[in-house]
Amino acid sequence: QVQVVESGGGLVQAGGSLRLSCAASGGTFSMYHVGWFRLAPGKEREFVAAIRSSGNVTWYADSAKGRFTTSRDNANSRVYLQMNSLKPDDTATYYCAARIMDGRTWIPRSKSSYYYWGQGTQVTVTS
Repeated sequence: QVQVVESGGGLVQAGGSLRLSCAASGGTFSMYHVGWFRLAPGKEREFVAAIRSSGNVTWYADSAKGRFTTSRDNANSRVYLQMNSLKPDDTATYYCAARIMDGRTWIPRSKSSYYYWGQGTQVTVTS
C-alpha cells in the first residue's frame, strides 16, 4: 500500500514563497505519476500541478502558471511544489496524489485519475 505525506505548508504574507514536499512510501516511486490539488473553503478541490513519473513533463493550472513549479527527486521518493508570488487566493489545503503507471489513461488534471492521497498541508497567505 502506498502512503503519501505532504509537508511544508504554513503562514506567509502575500508575495512570499513556500515549498511543499510530498513523500511517498510503499511502492516504486519512479513508477508513480503525481499531482497536486488544493481545497479552499467553500470551493471544490481543484487541480494545481502534475508531474509525470519520469519527471520530464509537467502540467499546471492557469492560476499556477508562472508562479508554481513542480519537480521530483525519484532517488529520494519526493515531489516538490515550489510556490512563489503567493496570493491570498492561494490559501487552501494542498494535497499530493499519486497514481501508478498501470497502462490505463492518466488524466493529470482529473482527481479521479489518482489512487493515493495524502492528508493535506495547510497554506495560508495573508494580505
